[in-house]
Amino acid sequence: MKYYLRILICAIVACIVVACAPTFYEKTFELNKALAEGNYDQAAVIMQQSEKKMSSGRLEFLYYVNAGMVASLQENFDQSNQYFQKADLFVEDHKKNVFEEGGALLLNPNLTTYPGEDHEKLMINYFKALNYLEMRQYNEALVECKRMNLRLQQLSDKYKSDKKYKKDAFIHVMMGIIYEAFNDPNNAFIAYRNALDIYQNEYAALFNTPVPQQLKLDLVRTAQETGLYDDAARYSKQFKLEVGKDESYANLVLLWNNGMSPVKDEWGVNFAVIQGKNGWVTFVNKELGMSFPFYCGNDKPTVTWVKAVFPKYVERKSFYKSAKLSDQDHTYLFSHAEDINAISFKVLEERMLLEFSKTLLRVAMKQSIAAKVSQENEGWGAALSILGSATESADTRSWQSLPKDISYVRVPLKEGQTSIDIELTNIKGGKEKRTIELPKFVKGETVVLPYYTLSSFAPQTASYGF
Repeated sequence: MKYYLRILICAIVACIVVACAPTFYEKTFELNKALAEGNYDQAAVIMQQSEKKMSSGRLEFLYYVNAGMVASLQENFDQSNQYFQKADLFVEDHKKNVFEEGGALLLNPNLTTYPGEDHEKLMINYFKALNYLEMRQYNEALVECKRMNLRLQQLSDKYKSDKKYKKDAFIHVMMGIIYEAFNDPNNAFIAYRNALDIYQNEYAALFNTPVPQQLKLDLVRTAQETGLYDDAARYSKQFKLEVGKDESYANLVLLWNNGMSPVKDEWGVNFAVIQGKNGWVTFVNKELGMSFPFYCGNDKPTVTWVKAVFPKYVERKSFYKSAKLSDQDHTYLFSHAEDINAISFKVLEERMLLEFSKTLLRVAMKQSIAAKVSQENEGWGAALSILGSATESADTRSWQSLPKDISYVRVPLKEGQTSIDIELTNIKGGKEKRTIELPKFVKGETVVLPYYTLSSFAPQTASYGF
């Protein structure tokens, strides 16, 4: 047996440890459980325990974003932004490693450094901006706003098709909120107008997300504040709104981060191996209508079928389904603005053809090598074929501490007001009333606060298998 084949067999045997490992959600179950239960101190302990293992290497991105989330939930905003800044720098500096990519192609996709999904990278800037707004560091929040815009441009340049996720309406909404906090209604109006365009032309079709009612109100109001009265009249007519002059002492924008994002599971598909001519074989699954040809030369697989494993998102149901704010005079409803659950599914769906191709190429290469070994030793070839199948595993890594969706509302504040009530409605229709304490504020200020309800149910992974 040739020397390189011996090395390959040893590598595949070593890789079994990786392939037989549980999914990333199962590995991080205790962290997810602590977050869903609101036990943020326990979540912080778990992150501290995993720092040495995760903070460098293939899980670096996920360590920084999860540590940043936990620190923010504990109201350690400065520390949180230190973690998010490291995640941001990681995204900017990350380049594919040729050796990792080779190992992933030949053995297992989990051998690569996780780079973060497109929407996960945008969320870094969202949470950094939230932290700065909590600390009343408006200049820094504005810088983050500009970074959001740059990252949106990069995302738009990355894809040509209008059917792909390449624009984020909510990030434009967040930019508008930041500009308003910075007392810049002109740029806020521009950001809101951009958001409206994306909601109408992309989000409605891709994610079934309509234009938020709050955005309609903010568009008319900021148009009035900047003297764009024709625009204000046009949007008022379009949305059938009557928006008077804002005469409130101050305003609160509350961003409700609800539930937890979906997690990746793996699912397997059996493919028949159809022998062709001139060194070609075709992997076929008639039920799913899939057919992938590969050239194997003289080393065509001797097996008649193979199993390939792919990643798939699984939803986590949220415990709370709606919320509203109230004071002594009025009730204010939240507007749904970002469906991270739907975006996650869409992002993975967009690259599934690539996932299929890469996975089946890896399977074909393993079986071809097994066939090559069989020419010299049939027993070793059969063992290598079995090992090749055993090492198949999907990449189930993702930023799991993200919320499932984001809603927001803008409410007027009275001078000296110290709190506001929020009423949450759970999936069974039960009502829970809580009080949100407000920071001190001055006349004309826009106070921006997040509110988190991460309570959610475990993913029903069994129903997603094939």
